Amino acid sequence: MLTNPNSTNEPICSALVRLLRWNKPEGRIILMIPALWALFLAASGKPPLPLVGTIILGSLATSAAGCVVNDLWDRNIDPEVERTRNRPLASRALSVKVGIVVAIVAMACAAVLAFYLNPFTFWLCVAAVPVILLYPGAKRVFPVPQLVLSIAWGFAVLISWSAITQTLSLPTWLLWGATVLWTLGFDTIYAMSDREDDRRIGVNSSALFFGKYVVVAISTFFAGTVVLLTTLGIVIHLNWAFWVSLAIGTVGWIWQIFNLTKSELPNHIYGRMFRQNVWIGLILLVGMIIGNSQQ
Repeated sequence: MLTNPNSTNEPICSALVRLLRWNKPEGRIILMIPALWALFLAASGKPPLPLVGTIILGSLATSAAGCVVNDLWDRNIDPEVERTRNRPLASRALSVKVGIVVAIVAMACAAVLAFYLNPFTFWLCVAAVPVILLYPGAKRVFPVPQLVLSIAWGFAVLISWSAITQTLSLPTWLLWGATVLWTLGFDTIYAMSDREDDRRIGVNSSALFFGKYVVVAISTFFAGTVVLLTTLGIVIHLNWAFWVSLAIGTVGWIWQIFNLTKSELPNHIYGRMFRQNVWIGLILLVGMIIGNSQQ
């Protein structure tokens, strides 16, 4: 088996899997979820299967590119953070040159898929690229870098919705807002595990920015998500299945907030809460598919 010629003996294939985060599928799925929310809602629960495949593959390629770009930006910072010090570029299991090539290939795959979409949606894909490329640098200059990530996540909604309708409407923006707030909520939770390392290194995060009010901020983000999803359900007349899924999601978020109010939690708990949000998102997706009144 081929091994990396640099400082570790890890097989290249294994290092590439970790670079693309394919060993942690929850991070790939949680980006795909808002894209599928938008796709199924815009298509009244019945999107064309080729388009579903395009959106799924596109989200995988985009998230892969985003992960690699993030690791390229942070290759000298990640070794100082407990959670990230073993990433392939941080540990020098892979070289910068390999990282650049992998990022280019992933972005090229996403670009090829984007050509399948209508012109308006294609240009939305183009508009998302600078946000994806600049997000990793935001933590150095912007006090709430998770907001930049949330906006990048929101493009998944705009792209998928317009891929069906070739336009953006009030329901699109309601779902976009819910996605941005939801992402701010779960990614701020995730950032709480890195607070001490981030403070020591001198990089920004929403968990540091909100300080002792971080749980209040997360509560506000999740409450805003519920309000916007409720409004969306009313506007497009979703039926009981959506409301059941939203009730389950709301209970899940309330439970997370309750646990966050406890004294300092072990760092792995924040990661567990992040993964719980994947399940909440999937439950909402099922509710949106079944609950579409036009099915």
